[in-house]
Amino acid sequence: MQATTKDAYRLMHNGAIAFSQMEANGIRIDVDLLEKTTKNVARKIRSIQVELEEDDLWKQWKKTYKSKANMGSRYQMADMLNKVHGFTKSNQDPDKKLSVDEKALLELDIPFIKKYLRMEKLKKLHGTYLKGIHKEICDGLLHPSFNLHLVKTYRSSSDKPNFQNIPIRDPKIGKLIRSCFIPRPGRVLAEIDFGSLEVRIASCYHKDPVMLEYIRDPSKDMHRDMAMECFMLPQEEITKEIRFYAKNQFVFPSFYGSYYGLMAPDLWDSVTKTKLITTSGVRLRDHLKKKGITRLGEKKDPRPRTFMHHIREVEENLWKKRFPIYDKWRWDWWKDYQERGWFNTLTGFRELGVYAKNDVINHPVQCVAFHCLLWSLIEVQRWLNKSDKKTLLVGQIHDSIIADVPENELEEYISHVLEVTTVDLPQHWKWIIVPLEVEVETSRTNWWEKQKVKT
Repeated sequence: MQATTKDAYRLMHNGAIAFSQMEANGIRIDVDLLEKTTKNVARKIRSIQVELEEDDLWKQWKKTYKSKANMGSRYQMADMLNKVHGFTKSNQDPDKKLSVDEKALLELDIPFIKKYLRMEKLKKLHGTYLKGIHKEICDGLLHPSFNLHLVKTYRSSSDKPNFQNIPIRDPKIGKLIRSCFIPRPGRVLAEIDFGSLEVRIASCYHKDPVMLEYIRDPSKDMHRDMAMECFMLPQEEITKEIRFYAKNQFVFPSFYGSYYGLMAPDLWDSVTKTKLITTSGVRLRDHLKKKGITRLGEKKDPRPRTFMHHIREVEENLWKKRFPIYDKWRWDWWKDYQERGWFNTLTGFRELGVYAKNDVINHPVQCVAFHCLLWSLIEVQRWLNKSDKKTLLVGQIHDSIIADVPENELEEYISHVLEVTTVDLPQHWKWIIVPLEVEVETSRTNWWEKQKVKT
């Protein structure tokens, strides 16, 4: 880690102090619920294990491998899927062996595989998360470590346990874990999260006028517009779900360096497997069929009237027509790094070493986005110390701050954090040329049941 300015060093120094206070505060855990959930999950794992062992596929598996049969062996699983269900390499790609990673297994409509994947997910929940949290509890509080010296992108990390990796995308798993995180008596958990921070910070580097207009004008919606292009729909037919998939499977992957050959299959899966429908109720797959697109197509030299070919054109349009300044910045930034072997960030740090092109483009954005959060956290902690408030900062994820707030301080706390993040921060770093937005969620019960607060 190399701080090229005094301000950069000071940010890490003050950040370490603020983090130490946050670690000391700790977040409250409903220990009884945690222990109950741990036992229930263990029982469910055993139940699924019994069901799997009674399945015909496992019986054949045991007969084939005898004492060496191992349900956790993906090699053995691939072999048994070939023998019992006829999944040979010719069923997928003639040049590759059967893939048995989780993504491939999720595509198989086999009861044994579905139960197996569910069991594996529960095992991780049980061992990594529930038991991992339980062993770190002290007097009903969890005190995760937050680090500023381990990640090469100058972001933070967390361990004992990893607070920044508590699941939320899987609703069932997320609920089981996050329900165990609760406020202290008479208090409220308040999470304040920056919105689209990395997109906004990236625009401070490349200054593409089209992107700046998207950010500054609330009536414009980049994700909606790209959903229209990806799925060949008029604006009025774009639903919240369709926009979601375009945002997370095309827009963000494009910005992080992906390409049509990886994005098109994910988008096609969304079309064919999630039963997405337009505003007027037409299945998205039927709509694309009317447009002449009935299959995904190949990555290499995709043919016209395939979805792969269409997404390749959408990707080309994204960079060459919609965001040409952004595209030029990406290549110029990469060329400069190749010549020098390092790049500086807007917050005064230098990253040097051997990196791939995507890393060179993404790291300075991820670094600075986190530093916006870190600076804000430092300022909020200073205010709490000076004003003798009872509010406690108890956790941090890359774009959000979690606090344990007394009821009578909640309104003032939210108001102050909004001022720090959206007013003070841009004034402190003049290179922030776009408005910053934050979302506030609170809960009086547990971390899972948090609700948005109008600000």
